[in-house]
Amino acid sequence: MPVQPTYPGVYIEELPSGVRTITGVATSITAFVGKAVRGPVDRPVTITSFADFERIFGGLHRDMTLSYAVRDFFLNGGGQAVIVRLYKATVGSASKATYEVPNLTLQAASEGAWGMQVRARVDKKATTDPNLIAVATRLGVLPADLFDLTVRDGGTGVTETFLNLTTKESARRADRVLAAESSLVRVTSSLPSNTSPAAHAGTLADADVWTAGTKSTPAKNAAPADVAVDSAVLDATAYNGSLASKTGLYQLEKVDLFNLLCILSDARGGDVPDAVYQEALSYCVKRRAMLLVDPKVGWSVSTAAAGVASMNLNGDMARNAAVYFPRIKQADPQLGGQVETFVPCGVIAGIMARTDTQRGVWKAPAGLDAALNGVAGLQLDMTDAENGLLNPLGINCLRTFPVHGRVVWGSRTMRGADAAADEYKYVPVRRLALFLEESLYRGTQWVVFEPNDEPLWAQIRLNLGAFMHNLFRQGAFQGTTPKDAYFVKCDKETTTQNDINLGIVNIVVGFAPLKPAEFVIVKLQQMAGQIAT
Repeated sequence: MPVQPTYPGVYIEELPSGVRTITGVATSITAFVGKAVRGPVDRPVTITSFADFERIFGGLHRDMTLSYAVRDFFLNGGGQAVIVRLYKATVGSASKATYEVPNLTLQAASEGAWGMQVRARVDKKATTDPNLIAVATRLGVLPADLFDLTVRDGGTGVTETFLNLTTKESARRADRVLAAESSLVRVTSSLPSNTSPAAHAGTLADADVWTAGTKSTPAKNAAPADVAVDSAVLDATAYNGSLASKTGLYQLEKVDLFNLLCILSDARGGDVPDAVYQEALSYCVKRRAMLLVDPKVGWSVSTAAAGVASMNLNGDMARNAAVYFPRIKQADPQLGGQVETFVPCGVIAGIMARTDTQRGVWKAPAGLDAALNGVAGLQLDMTDAENGLLNPLGINCLRTFPVHGRVVWGSRTMRGADAAADEYKYVPVRRLALFLEESLYRGTQWVVFEPNDEPLWAQIRLNLGAFMHNLFRQGAFQGTTPKDAYFVKCDKETTTQNDINLGIVNIVVGFAPLKPAEFVIVKLQQMAGQIAT
């Protein structure tokens, strides 16, 4: 509203420009679903390095294929990953280790056998200690109510120390402090209201302080009181989980954005059930993400095509999936450097992230620059002729070339078979479309409930046009002029009076995608000599 003049003088009024900048979303946030040694099982965790994975999920483990895929992702240029740890309880066994500290029950922070190596002990200071008295006074408790808790992970050597805890209501109440600060243990039972945990025998200076006592000697620490085990074998139900309760794959509902999805098999040398890939593909379409499908362990050049067909990942949804063949070979530090076979999804996701950073999402993540870092070999070395059998069927091949080493040598979606003639035949075209969809979806939220008339349409054309033009200048589209590369249309032709009456504004955005030079044909002709004319 303009200012209401009441006195003679100069009035200043700021007018909105109508510019609402649209920011492109990230393009290579990768979600990994599978088993890990430790870590949360009820929520996805975002990490930015393999060091984060080691700290939260326990690092490499020879029985956890997820750990190797995450390592490969960061090794090949990945920057941000979302980890979904799956855990299936074993009937008759505990999921979490429990530690029976006198008058206090502790439990491992997450499920798994790792908790069996954790030890806890309670120490107390003299109630006449002036410092202890001062702390107790400040907290509003008695000096006898305070205790120190030390927790040690025997597997990693990590030790956590928590001073001046209490079971009474205060700022240092044990359950709250451990929930906020400890990565190893939690308080599981209700805190005793009248008693404080008793101190363990010995002192931290004793050489054998972390060795549990016997029946004839008092324990110097609290050892696990039950037997916790790792996850049982994951089946399709454990992978898929429930959308309503946000379990399994659908833990990703708690994540704002992910672009690539990798699902790891339950065990080394195993395969992900087809039903899991089918559920994941449907979910990826909903979330505007790409599913990276790993080849099954028994595939060969002659059986790969039939294997892909049997997975039933087809139809228009297959545009959001890509399969890479064959599996890769790497030195396994968990087996003394022995070369083992692994799935390639982590490597591929890392290469996509690296390509997006260096060139853009519109560049095919393939070619001589798409080297497979950390890969010692391929399960199968293919010839050009064998490659030619799979490429027209939409199966991307990993190849080995002299000098250049092992590279990605294909960039088609699972809808990329020549017979399908799909407009989203190529991975970079599909990923660019998903990038535009997500960016424009988020960048036009301000339009909702605005007056639906020409001033709004002009603002939409201005803002979306500026976003598309910026991509054009970066080389994301075909054409030498903006007119050839993209268009944004929002006017009375796209939005009729009936649409306005229904509360609808229609925006049409078109773009001319860049398609990879998949086949390079060089024609040679011998000159017959010059003939005078």
